[in-house]
Amino acid sequence: MKILLTGVTGYIGKRLLPVLLENGHDVVCCVRDKQRLKLDAHHHDRVQVVEADFLEPESLRSIPDDIEGAYYLIHSMSSRSGDFEELEQRAARNFSLAMQRTQVRHVVYLSGIANEESLSAHLRSRKKVEEILDSEFYALTTLRAGIIIGSGSASFEIIRDLVEKLPVMIAPKWLKTRSQPIAVRNVLQYLERVLFHEPSYGRNYDIGGPEILNYHQMLQGYAKVRGLRRIIIPVPVFSPRLSSYWLYFITSTSYSLAVKLVDSMKVDVTCRPNTLADDLGITLIPYSEAVALAFRKIDQNAILSSWKDSMISGQLSERMGSGLSKFVQVPVEGCFRDYKERPFENREAVLDRIWAIGGDTGWYYGNWLWRIRGLADKLIGGVGLRRGRTSADTIHSGDTLDFWRVLLADKEDGRLLLYAEMRLPGEAWLEFQVKESKLVQVATFRPRGVLGRLYWLVVLPFHFFIFNGMISRLVKP
Repeated sequence: MKILLTGVTGYIGKRLLPVLLENGHDVVCCVRDKQRLKLDAHHHDRVQVVEADFLEPESLRSIPDDIEGAYYLIHSMSSRSGDFEELEQRAARNFSLAMQRTQVRHVVYLSGIANEESLSAHLRSRKKVEEILDSEFYALTTLRAGIIIGSGSASFEIIRDLVEKLPVMIAPKWLKTRSQPIAVRNVLQYLERVLFHEPSYGRNYDIGGPEILNYHQMLQGYAKVRGLRRIIIPVPVFSPRLSSYWLYFITSTSYSLAVKLVDSMKVDVTCRPNTLADDLGITLIPYSEAVALAFRKIDQNAILSSWKDSMISGQLSERMGSGLSKFVQVPVEGCFRDYKERPFENREAVLDRIWAIGGDTGWYYGNWLWRIRGLADKLIGGVGLRRGRTSADTIHSGDTLDFWRVLLADKEDGRLLLYAEMRLPGEAWLEFQVKESKLVQVATFRPRGVLGRLYWLVVLPFHFFIFNGMISRLVKP
């Protein structure tokens, strides 16, 4: 079968692709930027990659017409512009019209549980998208999931941040809100097995794990798996704004996402009964086991995808257009540059150090200054340093590295290019190029107005120490 997979660079899409290939499907991957999709060499002959932006109808003509099934995994929850509902609806309309030009028989949409009368904005939007996707030209099946537990998932990483960092939590009253968390492994099983399952055509299903838990129980359940003792004190006076700031400063989430998450956490997300798991032969995984499985992946450094890598933050989200590639050519005109080069003895050692940069490794010099800059970024609504990195030893285009986004990562050619997603009065790039006998390190800043120029002058003394120290550590014998 030839299957169309949208959202393939997102958290679920990255994990669903190998599952579909293992089950013998040929997969057409829709991406806005081909650079963000890395494929195993032995899968190239069964994967077709097309560049398409579902907000641009003309770009969808590149989708082949001989597809038989499709997954709709597109969400805009991370949008900072405030119009994510309109964006989601427009993308859904364009997708539905594009599918009418193909031979598709079945579309599977992953949505969110939306059974309460009072819904958050993003759950209302998911429900509206479901209505838009419903069509007489193909069968639609909607799977509505609540909290997804797996290595790299937004919910799991937020729970992890809270429990690992806070022995005592003064927490908002939404701790009593009930949910039905589901293991990411079960979500993938549902998605793969429901495709072309005719009894599910034209229906929607809530999918969740075997337990109904409130957030307090989930936090304590995580602590038990990790062998930690945590005291959690709910406080009824936390306003939604305070709750959002609380999540934002304690966890690695952005403030805009924290607002949306808090909005959702006020609503119970439990499943309506159905027999779909039994019909598809799926054994539901309990919450504690899902947490343990997630940590097994983390300990093995085998995280396939992370919510942070599927979200574009800060200035880049507002300017990226159809993808990351437009930022790969670093500008020269009207820019300030900090250019440094050093000779080295061992090319592989230098590359290994560069490819380990950020996250737990840090930035090799003046890490306390990097942490201060990250804290300052958090205080003004930026992403800060807490995002870390998905893998300890691999980097791909589109990944996050603390408050940077990877634009290009070519280890064979010896080039790593990062774009700053911190709050800045301008745009910033950091580039490493390993040449025959020297390492070239260039920090580029394109200021925006007088404020941008003043900013560069203020940080210039710090750059002198940080960038000199960093390149010296990178090339040390």
